[in-house]
Amino acid sequence: MNDTKLLINNKDVSASNNRTFERKNPVTGEVATVAAAANAADARKAADAAAAAFPEWSKMGPGARRKILLKAADIMEAKGDEFGQLVLDETGSTRMWGGFNAHLAANMLREAGGMTTQIQGDVIPSDTPGLMAMGIRQPVGVVLGIAPWNAPVILGTRAIAMPLACGNTVILKASELCPALHRLIGDCLVEAGAPEGVVNVVTNAPEDAPEIVETLIAHPAVRRINFTGSTRVGRIIAKLGAEHLKPVLLELGGKAPFLVLDDADLDEAVNGAAFGAYMNQGQICMSTERLIVDNAVADDFVAKLAAKAKTLTAGDPAKAENILGGVVSVEAVNRIEELVEDAVSKGAKLVAGSGKAKDGVLMDATLLDHVTPAMKIYSEESFGPICVVIRAGDEDEAVRIANDSEYGLSSAVFSTNIPRAMEVAKRIESGICHINSPTVQDEAQMPFGGVKSSGYGRFGSQASIDEFTEMRWITVQSGKRHYPF
Repeated sequence: MNDTKLLINNKDVSASNNRTFERKNPVTGEVATVAAAANAADARKAADAAAAAFPEWSKMGPGARRKILLKAADIMEAKGDEFGQLVLDETGSTRMWGGFNAHLAANMLREAGGMTTQIQGDVIPSDTPGLMAMGIRQPVGVVLGIAPWNAPVILGTRAIAMPLACGNTVILKASELCPALHRLIGDCLVEAGAPEGVVNVVTNAPEDAPEIVETLIAHPAVRRINFTGSTRVGRIIAKLGAEHLKPVLLELGGKAPFLVLDDADLDEAVNGAAFGAYMNQGQICMSTERLIVDNAVADDFVAKLAAKAKTLTAGDPAKAENILGGVVSVEAVNRIEELVEDAVSKGAKLVAGSGKAKDGVLMDATLLDHVTPAMKIYSEESFGPICVVIRAGDEDEAVRIANDSEYGLSSAVFSTNIPRAMEVAKRIESGICHINSPTVQDEAQMPFGGVKSSGYGRFGSQASIDEFTEMRWITVQSGKRHYPF
């Protein structure tokens, strides 16, 4: 069992009145973590600590910040097994997923380290004689990062890495479903030499989340907020940010379309679809949820994918041979089962899997064919090991179906005709589109984010410098200036 405290000023801090909450392993039901349950006063202490640390950290040279971020990356990678075990314990996913998380998150820290010298401004031509005008980027202050449980190390690290590189201090509000995982991210940075108060981690009981979030957003020192999670909660975060006139970066839900055109390499499309749909039990914001397949190749594609999906069975995630682990909760399983029942009752065909958990939160890969707009699963995010096939008459109809969604995060197009696929990609309303590769992929240096109800703004390296710095106009006058009076 993991005993997790708040991280404030580089110290283990108990919550007020020593309040704690339990996070149970969703597969075994055993208590995985007992974590500090912060209240509003504790949240303010974390924000105060970050505010006090900001002047020194913001003035630190880029090389010194880079050194800490690079060292933290090495430490995180060295703790890969520890992160893998915590992913297993707190989220019910596999150690493989935890190890991959730690590897990519370490690369995010390295990329952020490389960006410390890339925070650049401009010299802007002025019509005023003798006036040198500059656009200078400066850190904004304290950045609040709110991260989810599903890719816990990647998304928790992403929430704070570039803000730190830009010279801000940070608060990571940990997910209630993986408090020890998110606290371990903070430990990596402290061990790497981050000064007191630069990185703070707040854990809280689920019922206290609204108060904690409102308190942190309202704190005067908090100048930027980034949130990754559901669209429902994202709307709340955006509204709170607007009330306090604080910019918010949102990466929200998805219903990723995967278009298989009539000239696609079906074997490649099947492999990409299976990975995109079922990796981490389909619990990724980019997960392939809608396979939009041209009628001309639909029968062959569905047969091939169904055969592959039937080999992807869920089992004890502690055993290395199991590719699929547990869905995060019984409530999530119930919602997925309801979506499947609704679709089947309205004519959808189960071609792989049962659409039901076979043991608690363990659910095999499931594939539904002949899904129509009349079914809830056509539009609602399932966030589980289930994918649907929607058949299209031609390319134009496939694009129309792809855009028939409130979401717009990731997408994919499979075609052997690259110019054709490029034109289709341009017509899809999404922040990300991959040609002949799956909807699920990420690299630290890429501009990551969505459109429509999938959020706004971009994470990732150079793209996120705009999000976490303030552009200031500064001028220097040389010589005497003429005034009209």
